Parts: sequence; structure tokens; C-alpha cells
Amino acid sequence: MPDRINPPLPTRSRVLARGLRQRGTDAEARLWFHLRDSRLADTKFRRQHPIPPYVIDFYCATLKLAIEVDGSQHSEEADQERSRFLRKQGIELLRFWDNDVLNNTSAVLQQILMVLQRRTLTPTPLPTGEGLMQSEL
Repeated sequence: MPDRINPPLPTRSRVLARGLRQRGTDAEARLWFHLRDSRLADTKFRRQHPIPPYVIDFYCATLKLAIEVDGSQHSEEADQERSRFLRKQGIELLRFWDNDVLNNTSAVLQQILMVLQRRTLTPTPLPTGEGLMQSEL
């Protein structure tokens, strides 16, 4: 049995996320092509992932990393509030303009890759006395 069971999402969040997945932007589709199926640095991302009251464009739960693709529909004030909320949850947020994703995809992927490499979890060392003995090395 898992250590942590996530509570069910509010129906509104589930329905909103599902709708956003079905009618994503061209920029989101292009970035998703590179993030899906752990294609970038073998890192699993989810698309249109609900973190109530918001739905995040792309989210890596393991690294607590969110990626937003901003277009003309975004307001600076609302984006700042979303960023503050996510930071309080311990989630790092990357933002890219949709034009950058469409016209400079490789640079966007390189920035994401740099963050992924910086945030990659390292295994906890074994306690002293566990693992290979010096004589076994």
C-alpha cells in the first residue's frame, strides 16, 4: 500500500483539466511532443495537471517542477498569484512565451534540461556498515 494516498480531485478541477487537454494550443502541443513519454532526460511529465485551484500546463511530480506556456490570454497579475501559490507549495515554476516554444523550441528545451539536471534527485547514501564491505571492493 502506498505511503501517501492523494485525495480525489474536485470534479471541477478534473473536468477543467480534461477540457484543457482536448483543446491545447499549438505551443503546448509542440512542447508536449518533447516532454511526453519521459523523452526529455527520462523525466515523467503530466499535461494539464490539476493543483487546485489551478491547472498546470506541464508538471513533474517527482521534482515538483511546473512548466507554463504563456500566451496572450495570460494576465501578469494572475500569473504572479499563481507563481506565489506554487512556490508556497514547494513547486518550482518555469514560464515560457508560446512564441518562444514555437519559434525557438531547442532553446526552451535546453533551459528545461538545465533545470532538470540541477534538480535531479540523488540517492541517499547507505548508512555506515551497509552495502559493500571494504574487503569486497
